[in-house]
Amino acid sequence: MDTNIEVCEVNEVHRDKVNEVTARMPDEDELYDLAELFKVFGDSTRIRILFALFEEDICVCDLAETLGMTTSAVSHQLKILRQARLVSSRREGKQVIYFLADDHVRTIIDKGREHIEE
Repeated sequence: MDTNIEVCEVNEVHRDKVNEVTARMPDEDELYDLAELFKVFGDSTRIRILFALFEEDICVCDLAETLGMTTSAVSHQLKILRQARLVSSRREGKQVIYFLADDHVRTIIDKGREHIEE
């Protein structure tokens, strides 16, 4: 056993707390979807794209230039981000402009930055 992890000195189950937590626990499908969402955040390239979109709505060509990547590589990552409903796009003439899907994504990024800067 890891000595850095503190554990109780007695094995006593507090049934009221267990029942309360169990009643509020999301179902397995929701927990799976949440875990999948956080996996998307587990890639530094996708985080870089999200940070760029946090600052500015931007087309794939400009994203690729900003990040020093190929448009193909950026497009691949944008597909994953779209599937996770983290980014959306709109057509402006011949260009497709990408942006953060909603304020929740902005909040996740903000809170993540706050957390690591503490």
